[in-house]
Amino acid sequence: MQNRLLALFMAAAGIASLLAVPSAHAAPGMTTCNPHSYGAKGDGVSKDTAAIQHAIDACAKRGGGTVLLTPGTYLSAPIVLKSNITLKLEKGATLLGSPDFNDYPAITEFRAPGRQSLISAQNASNITIEGAGTINGNGASWWKMAREHKDTGVMGSQYTRPRLIVFNHCKHVVLEGVTVENSPMWQIVPYYSDDVIIRNIHVLAPQHAPNTDAIDPFSSSHVLIEHVVANVGDDDIAIKSGEANSPGPDAPSTYITIRDCIFLHGHGLSVGSEIAGGAQHILAENITMTGTDNGIRVKANRDRGNDVSDLVFKNIQMTNVKNALIISEFYPHIYPPMPDNPAPITRLTPHFHNITVENVTATNSKNAGAIAGLPEAPIRDVVLKNVSIDAQKGMVISNAQVTATHFTVHSEKGPGITRLSGARLILH
Repeated sequence: MQNRLLALFMAAAGIASLLAVPSAHAAPGMTTCNPHSYGAKGDGVSKDTAAIQHAIDACAKRGGGTVLLTPGTYLSAPIVLKSNITLKLEKGATLLGSPDFNDYPAITEFRAPGRQSLISAQNASNITIEGAGTINGNGASWWKMAREHKDTGVMGSQYTRPRLIVFNHCKHVVLEGVTVENSPMWQIVPYYSDDVIIRNIHVLAPQHAPNTDAIDPFSSSHVLIEHVVANVGDDDIAIKSGEANSPGPDAPSTYITIRDCIFLHGHGLSVGSEIAGGAQHILAENITMTGTDNGIRVKANRDRGNDVSDLVFKNIQMTNVKNALIISEFYPHIYPPMPDNPAPITRLTPHFHNITVENVTATNSKNAGAIAGLPEAPIRDVVLKNVSIDAQKGMVISNAQVTATHFTVHSEKGPGITRLSGARLILH
């Protein structure tokens, strides 16, 4: 308990220091660069890539400033933000990704083959994307390609797709106010970045658009995600830190707060599955989920795990969620295979421990879920407080140590709680 309280204090202190850092908004008197001055049309037909990039570069040469997209549709190939730049999209302004696959160069991204994202920044600081406009990845043709080829969502696939917004090794990042939608793949990715604020945005994609995760903090720290509405085709949030079979080294994702969010279609709130660097000090609170495939999900497997600890999920309401609570080291499966034989412990063996789920309700779920650890690495110190789940099928616990207070599972079919091998459940 003392360790958990210390972790929560440290997480709160981390967010407080994050909020104390001045945002990347352009200071009074700084330059405003309008892409129209460099030839942008904003007509949705002409490619405005060069004009937008010239505006970014001109502001950067003057020490920073605001690149302003006034109302219009700016068709563009990838653009690159620089330090001390604010990209502001006024209401009625849309940055629209080019439909031409050849406009997205093949690159090595996240240590794997990929394509350059529509918006990126690398080794930059004090970056803001803000406004009431829209960033549209124009992903429909990419989704069609993905459905035609197996495993296109896997890192390293030969059929690569660009993400939409990537902050690569950046510091002091703000993403606020805009609508982000229709990415070819993952939509917003802070990668090895620190001090990131994502607030008051909508992230959208059709329900079956493949791999369109809303926000994926990847090996990043001091991340605040708040007042986000996510309605996408994959994870609403997925905290990651290293791909499957990673040779390492991989940095963890740490001190991440997610609060006051609404998740609609999507695969819910996830830690993992690519978590080879581990994840610690995660707080998710005041979240409403309606119609997501999953609710709370902590997931890994023997080929992509590490230390995952000091996670707190509290004040979460779920309605019509297929799987309410999954803490599983058997991804993509939920339950252990039979027979459940131990395997050797390796660098990539997941170790889940010190996880608290508090004040959580789920109604009309298909499955209550599972807390399922590996026999060689059981899940330790899971605490459930005031958790109520109504589902067609009950909760399965295996190779896990769980302490529960006011924990109820109402199941239409079979027992509310099923204990398999290695389950240690203490009910108060």
